[in-house]
Amino acid sequence: MSPGLIFGTFLAYTLVIFAISWITSRKADNQSFFIGNRKSPWFVVAYGMIGASLSGVTFISIPGWVGTTHFTYFVIVLGYVVGYAVISTVLLPVYYKLNLTSIYAYLNKRFGNRAYKTGSVFFLISRIIGASFRMYLVVSVLQVFVFDYFHIPFWVTVVFFIILIQLYTMKGGIKTIVWTDTLQTTFMLASVMVTIGLILSQMDVSLTVMIKEVWKSDLSTILVTDANSKQNFIKLFLSGMFITIVMTGLDQDMMQKNLSCKNLKDARKNMTTLSLILVPVNLVFLFLGAVLYIYAAQYNLQLPEQSDHLFPLIAFKHIGIVAGIVFIIGLISAAYSSADSALTALTTSFSIDIMEYDKKYGANENLLKKKRQTIHLMMALIIIFVIILFGLINNQAVIAQLFTLAGYTYGPLLGLYAFGLFTKIEVKDSYIPIVALVAPVLSWLISHYSIQMFHGYEIGFELLIINGLFTFIGLLLIRKQHKTV
Repeated sequence: MSPGLIFGTFLAYTLVIFAISWITSRKADNQSFFIGNRKSPWFVVAYGMIGASLSGVTFISIPGWVGTTHFTYFVIVLGYVVGYAVISTVLLPVYYKLNLTSIYAYLNKRFGNRAYKTGSVFFLISRIIGASFRMYLVVSVLQVFVFDYFHIPFWVTVVFFIILIQLYTMKGGIKTIVWTDTLQTTFMLASVMVTIGLILSQMDVSLTVMIKEVWKSDLSTILVTDANSKQNFIKLFLSGMFITIVMTGLDQDMMQKNLSCKNLKDARKNMTTLSLILVPVNLVFLFLGAVLYIYAAQYNLQLPEQSDHLFPLIAFKHIGIVAGIVFIIGLISAAYSSADSALTALTTSFSIDIMEYDKKYGANENLLKKKRQTIHLMMALIIIFVIILFGLINNQAVIAQLFTLAGYTYGPLLGLYAFGLFTKIEVKDSYIPIVALVAPVLSWLISHYSIQMFHGYEIGFELLIINGLFTFIGLLLIRKQHKTV
């Protein structure tokens, strides 16, 4: 498939996104940008959130990851379901009861201003890292297969992508994203199904036969019982549950979509529907990964150095033009779906939580809009810088990096919310930033020396839980004596 055709497909798809943006952002105001005027249909939000939850990480990394970790990721997905249940029953009622625009305002009501700012800053760091990783993955693939052909530098590619996302999200914000996510989810899922069909057709194998072949192979291994392994099924299940709680329930990006629903009942429907749909969807991605590796083995293909490049390599080079077009649409859908909502959420959190523009300029719609758009541009520039930086240092599977970093940056949020929701203890608010910094450092030390300290036990994604526990203990240490709420 020629780079020119790939680029043309990308431009055509982008024009469709801009058309949706234009339609949905008409008469949009600041409340449209922040919470969609609380008029988003829950079923549209639920469907669109599939794409935002999966992103380019799932689209490329999960299939590539099957080669080394097999189907063990599916245990994490099962943990997701429990995590979504916790969000639906514990967190969403709190957010709606307090009528929040930014979920971190809860920390202000429960602990005080220092906790509020600390939670907001940790989200900003977490989401900038996560969104940049996801965009880096997509941009790096397109750079290798398209833009290198035109001798376009990586940094130019990055700037080009972010400018496009900046343009179509600046006006409508979450009101636009709810609908663009719906389109992007559709294309992402369709591309995976079509790719599987094209590969099976070329191999002259039926779906039933391939399912049996995958099931018989080592690639379908789901449960690892070795307690010292990072892939131990208990570790993965608990990690999946807590990753969902923090990376969805304590994440302004994901919760902003939920808060755009009309009421708590609709938001809960959205969350339950999403959790149930993600199970078979992720299983399809794992199946695709197994199919890719079986295909590569049958045709004696040399596997790429980076497992993230296996899917694009086969789509672009081996199964025809249709597959290439389908892949590029799915990939761009995944990239846009995660990056656009992240940029909107970062703008919302910085504007409301850090700068408090809603309090300062809430009565002046035009001035608030100008301030918000300035922050929107600033966040885009920061993401550009971080993506380029990742291009210089990346050396392992993107999804592993993403979850490892999330263990450090989301851990303090987990501890803060758990302490706030499940205890009535008052703490010294001024010491909370110190606790939130010390907890990740202690977590890193334990993770780094776990093999020596715990007789071969290697800490994996459960790092998030450990980090949250350290934060919880730290809050106990700074409690106010003999005072309860």
